[in-house]
Amino acid sequence: MEPRSTEERPVLTDEQWQRLLTYGTPDRRPAGTWIFQAGDDVCDMVVVQAGRVEIVRPATADEHEVTVAAYGPREFTGELNLLTLQSAYLSARTTEDSQLRRIGPAAFRTLMDHDPELSDLVLRALIARRRALRDGQAARSLEVVGRAASAPTLALRTYAARLQLPHTWNDVETPAGAALARAVSAADDDLPVVITPGAVLRRATPSVLAEHLGLSYRPTSGEQVDLVVIGAGPAGLAAGVYGASEGLRTLVLDSVAAGGQAAASSRIENYLGFTSGISGNELTAAAAVQAQKFGARIASPCPVAELHSEPDRVRVVLTDSTTISARAAVIATGAKYRSLPLPHWARFEGAGIYYAATEIEARACGTRPVAVVGGANSAGQAALYLAGRGSQVTLVVRAPDLYAGMSSYLADRILADPAITVRTKSEVTALHGDDHLEQISVSGAAGPQECRGLFCFIGATPATAWLDGLAADEHGFLRTDAQLDDRDLGGSWAALGRRPLPFETSRPRIFAAGDVRSGSMKRVAAAVGEGASAVSSVHAALRTTEK
Repeated sequence: MEPRSTEERPVLTDEQWQRLLTYGTPDRRPAGTWIFQAGDDVCDMVVVQAGRVEIVRPATADEHEVTVAAYGPREFTGELNLLTLQSAYLSARTTEDSQLRRIGPAAFRTLMDHDPELSDLVLRALIARRRALRDGQAARSLEVVGRAASAPTLALRTYAARLQLPHTWNDVETPAGAALARAVSAADDDLPVVITPGAVLRRATPSVLAEHLGLSYRPTSGEQVDLVVIGAGPAGLAAGVYGASEGLRTLVLDSVAAGGQAAASSRIENYLGFTSGISGNELTAAAAVQAQKFGARIASPCPVAELHSEPDRVRVVLTDSTTISARAAVIATGAKYRSLPLPHWARFEGAGIYYAATEIEARACGTRPVAVVGGANSAGQAALYLAGRGSQVTLVVRAPDLYAGMSSYLADRILADPAITVRTKSEVTALHGDDHLEQISVSGAAGPQECRGLFCFIGATPATAWLDGLAADEHGFLRTDAQLDDRDLGGSWAALGRRPLPFETSRPRIFAAGDVRSGSMKRVAAAVGEGASAVSSVHAALRTTEK
């Protein structure tokens, strides 16, 4: 019987198989030989011509090793870390004498760039395998231990979730979490802890984890960058996709993780083509994979400290003083939700105050009462999502009318939902609790009300504080193209013999797209369009520079 083809295990035709073999280097291994091991900087795609290769999750602090997959003749190993260049977190060894072909990173990139049929088939397999690994024993290859009501722990969990890393979460206040902490001798001041096959990361942060996994930015000798995109929300990811797919050597940097504000949305229903809606994290995670498919590099957390425009290059300086030279830059750092000027606000961030409504935050609240602050679509989607999970939700809106800042389809649903109480012309005036938020006071209410989670989606502050010398409006959003007048433009423009192109800022070859740009629509679809359009202007600017 012919083997059944699935996304995880595609059955290749003879012609596809022969093409795949041409990308690999022959390798013969006796039974019981390690091909790569967890912790290796890179791992190859292994094509099995004869024999068998098993993929192993190494032993953990409290469990023996586990085989998570096995591949035989006419099959190949690999999952999304072949694209992301994440260090190996699983191991591969032969279980019998095997004849293999190894496809290293450079050859894999050639396959993805030059063979559309094979690249699509391979990419579908890698995505399906990552999905299966996240739900299976492989997730124990990266274990997070910490306290649920902890801002550092929340940051770490959010990073892992946005990158869709196979991992498990262990609350130290549960018996299983406490036992795991004891197994690695982790004290309270060590939390959060990340346990991987090769290390125990104490007081772990997203930056520490990224460095350990090989996901932070690592300069390579002789690296050439055409386009650096700063910010990996919808606009930045769109710029990454269009830049890389149109032949620009593209590097995307984000100070947190790919996704931006959109990843904080539990559901986006008015994005073209998704009739049943899609979560922001799903949408942006797929966009990140798409950008990497075309060859874009994505590095995070990777905060940028400075951006300079020079005669024929732009210079990006990271907070660790690493300098990246590129031919052009797109700023897509977006905007951040504002906090409320209330006592104890900072103390409760991550311990009852949240700026996102995803599975992580919703689980922390359970079905206890929560409040959402804000009158735009993001607040409305959060209210519906949390009500759908069993919480009684108070939606606090300063405006006198819910329809003033929210799409009518959302406002209609909210007003019809018995689990949501809408309080217009209202504000949160006080926070109450010890280690965790327990109650809030709302203007006009008789007294404090129970609140396990306060979800804040108010206003927008542009993420431009790190920038210097670029023209901005009175709120800090970057002005571009027609918004600029002669007073904004320096002598470098006269030397170029042109004015700023669409989406170009007051400095040549530095562009802005998405929520960070003055006058932008502040919608996901608009941000995607701006990111793609900015790349068109990048090409035009580079052509004029080359003349």
